[in-house]
Amino acid sequence: MEDVKKEFETVKNQGFIKTFLNFDKMMTPAIIKIIFYIGLVLSVLVSLGMIISGMNAYYGGGAQVFLGIIMLFLSPITIRVYCELLIVIFKIHESLVEIKNK
Repeated sequence: MEDVKKEFETVKNQGFIKTFLNFDKMMTPAIIKIIFYIGLVLSVLVSLGMIISGMNAYYGGGAQVFLGIIMLFLSPITIRVYCELLIVIFKIHESLVEIKNK
């Protein structure tokens, strides 16, 4: 919460346009979190769709149900790992900026 207050004060003091145009603050980590939640919802919906579609199949829907169940568990983990790897890049950037400023 303290970080959000500090960021708000920076934007308030320098102005949104100046902060946005100078690339002083990275906004991508916040976007990555939004992408994670969207990806999570989509992966669950697609998995449930596969399961329901497999259950409604006239012949041979068992494999689709099985793949839907596997996807229901593995796709959120995969999305989480991918988003964490992207955030690690920005954490490394923040650490390097701190080292540079010391």
